Amino acid sequence: MDSKLEAFGRLLKIMDELREQCPWDKAQTMESLRHLTIEEVYELADAILAGDHEEVKKELGDILLHIVFYSRIGSETKLFDIESVINQVCDKLIHRHPHIYGEVKVGNAEEVAKNWEQLKLKEGKKSVLEGVPQSLPSLIKSMRIQDKARSAGFDWEQQEQVLDKVEEELRELRAEIRSGQTDRIKAEFGDLMFSMVNLSRFLDVNPDEALERTNGKFIARFQYLENAAKEAGKNLRDMSLEEMDVFWNEAKAKGL
Repeated sequence: MDSKLEAFGRLLKIMDELREQCPWDKAQTMESLRHLTIEEVYELADAILAGDHEEVKKELGDILLHIVFYSRIGSETKLFDIESVINQVCDKLIHRHPHIYGEVKVGNAEEVAKNWEQLKLKEGKKSVLEGVPQSLPSLIKSMRIQDKARSAGFDWEQQEQVLDKVEEELRELRAEIRSGQTDRIKAEFGDLMFSMVNLSRFLDVNPDEALERTNGKFIARFQYLENAAKEAGKNLRDMSLEEMDVFWNEAKAKGL
């Protein structure tokens, strides 16, 4: 524990020195750091998906630096400091884990999640959906909305019901495509995507990870297609889809 505290104290000392002596660090505000923090979180997400543990460690350090940076800025205006930030999250964790720090009994992780949301409502939240950030990417926001609704007991009972809903939404989208009404097409497309996210929960598949895997697969195959066409002295723009499919299938056969 002493070495951990020493390491954290070292970071706080360096942050103080940078804030007081470095022109760039002195110029930063919470607003100027915001987009950088978002970028760091995405870099962490990339490292996790890549299974690169060294990169995960690096990105976690960058995010920790941002937390310390915000706390230092907050301390300068007497709004908050790193001590109050840490104590607040500790108090919240203790309060929201009565099965650990109290007398509440739970049987599984799902019961823990339900208790968590109920405790948030008792703390003054008006809706279980209130904690979903507006600025989340739409796919991730959809996942969080559905997770929170499920914790309140609002969910499908069986996987087959969700599959039926997906098929229903697909039929409605087909009908609107035939109508040519752009706004209706957009609405039904959104409903279909929301239903697909619902299905992903029942299949125990993270839709964001699944889509990212497909993105990576498409990139690898397309880049193989580009390189193969170049080696054959061809330009993609001059090739037919049938010609492209030859190289595309080669990429698939190679496991790309």
